[in-house]
Amino acid sequence: MIAPTSSCLVVNGQAVPQAVIAAELQNHAAPKDNPTLAWQQAAQAVAIRTLLLQEAQSQGLKAEPCEIAPGQWETQDEALLRRLLEDAIIVEPPSDEAVRAYYQQHAAQFCSPSLWQASHILCACGPQDPEARQMALDKANQLLAKLRDQPREFEALARAHSDCSSKSAGGGLGQLRPGDTVPEFEAAMRRLGEGEISAKPVLTRFGWHIIRVDARASGKPLPFEAVKAQIAEAMEKAAWARRARAFTADLVTSATIEGVTFSAH
Repeated sequence: MIAPTSSCLVVNGQAVPQAVIAAELQNHAAPKDNPTLAWQQAAQAVAIRTLLLQEAQSQGLKAEPCEIAPGQWETQDEALLRRLLEDAIIVEPPSDEAVRAYYQQHAAQFCSPSLWQASHILCACGPQDPEARQMALDKANQLLAKLRDQPREFEALARAHSDCSSKSAGGGLGQLRPGDTVPEFEAAMRRLGEGEISAKPVLTRFGWHIIRVDARASGKPLPFEAVKAQIAEAMEKAAWARRARAFTADLVTSATIEGVTFSAH
């Protein structure tokens, strides 16, 4: 672990002030039981950035800052890092054969989104309020018991008892795609068949839901030509990232760094 000092990091003889690591700290999170981990990660990031800048300077590189968003420009250091990596890492686009092979090996990843037509009855509560949560659960269980005997009463019960604005449509939520609902709700839909009602209420941050899937359509495989460009771009980015890691690792291996350690991997 790092013991912060006024200058706790030294990279190839260049001292890096603690304030630089403190500024980087906001980009790193750590478990509550190990707060120094974030400092360690920040120090590693700063050490790598320092090494890259030293390499750029040793090569005498020059770079003009680019506009990266409307009115937002790179800093001089960011421009130098970009120039260094552009010169050091050259990646050829993958061949059509390699792209097709990837598609065939990972075909399940390239499907159109699943679709659900779903309805629900919401018994609203604050999930962090134990008393309200229990009251809402009791209400949901009572409604679910009625639905087991009379499933055709779903719309009527939704209109009478749901705490969602969809009650006016008998609980109908329309057509849903992945990501349209909170994760707990979507996970429950994925487990239900057409016409099936959830066996027990489902808790989300909105309260307890009784869910019915009215129709579902599983995603269909997309043709190779539809995803060829997407796959090629992803493969090229992955290759670039691997070479960037290797380039950085070589700099770390040949450097003298005090104040932070790097794993051997």
